[in-house]
Amino acid sequence: MKTTTTVLVGCLTAALLATPALAQEKIRWKVQAVFGTHLPALGDPITLVAEQIDKATNGDIKFKIYEPGKLVPPFGITEAVKNNQIDAGYTWLGYDQGKIPSAALFAAVPFGMEPWEYATWWYEGEGQKLAEDLYGKHGVHPVLCSVIGPETAGWFTKEINSLDDFKGLKIRFAGIGGKVLQKAGASVTVLPGGEIFPALEKGAIDATEFSMPAIDTLMGFDKIAKNNYFPGWHQTFTASHLVVNKEVWDKLEDSTKATIDMACTAGTFRALTRGESLQGDVMAGFEAKGVTARTLNPELLKSLQTLSAEVMDEIAATDPDFKRIYDSQQRFVDNYKEWKQKAYLPRDFE
Repeated sequence: MKTTTTVLVGCLTAALLATPALAQEKIRWKVQAVFGTHLPALGDPITLVAEQIDKATNGDIKFKIYEPGKLVPPFGITEAVKNNQIDAGYTWLGYDQGKIPSAALFAAVPFGMEPWEYATWWYEGEGQKLAEDLYGKHGVHPVLCSVIGPETAGWFTKEINSLDDFKGLKIRFAGIGGKVLQKAGASVTVLPGGEIFPALEKGAIDATEFSMPAIDTLMGFDKIAKNNYFPGWHQTFTASHLVVNKEVWDKLEDSTKATIDMACTAGTFRALTRGESLQGDVMAGFEAKGVTARTLNPELLKSLQTLSAEVMDEIAATDPDFKRIYDSQQRFVDNYKEWKQKAYLPRDFE
């Protein structure tokens, strides 16, 4: 009897050891993108993430990416995720500022951090936890999935030399920067990407911002507005996030969460390098297109910085979440400042 039992236990143990490990859970998500996936560094990071996750999991995790507006309106992605209308979305959190004012701080900040600073604050500082806490209250889990360099300050049909030139100007401007230009007297509207060129072409708007030159020229802005201004004071970084229903996220296996996090972290770095790689050639072609790359004068930049500080203080005074997140960003910038100023080689000493 003893011998028989030992043999049976031995056989069972051998069988268990020979059984393959349980496969990772299968994920099949419909992911609504806010930007066209043909737009380099801005729209295509989510396709890279989807491809890498598919390969890394041998097909266990698949994202089906939908172009803007195919499932839900571009500015309704977060709400649709919250309400379980779609599995997930790839969006710019600044579009949520109407319902979540502090969301804009995770998307772009006037006179804010450089893209690598924002990524550092997100991963190594308080950024990720603050974003998860904020969006958790709205039933959504955010994952940083892309960060790129500054936008241009906009494409204008006429020159801009002072704050007075913004008065009455009809301009497409998103995020907190739009509130700054409203304070300057501009007539500000926020349009989805696909609606901007027709509005410029018909004269419904006089100017627009959207992204970096390589992206903006694909959108056709250079055909209408021949003055492209720099630097992008209103959006020193552009961060985009994968947003997932929080209950759905919380039920995922740890291995699945880790896989998605790793893919989005890689996507963030690749978006940054892709964006930086394209702008030089595009700007070199401006002259042939009759486009002039102009620099905002120091006096105007200072005026915009003063207005931005006023807007930030006004929002912080009425929204505790905004104040908490903005204070965290300011603490990070103050701590980082000495290293940033002293460590990097100046480029204008010759």
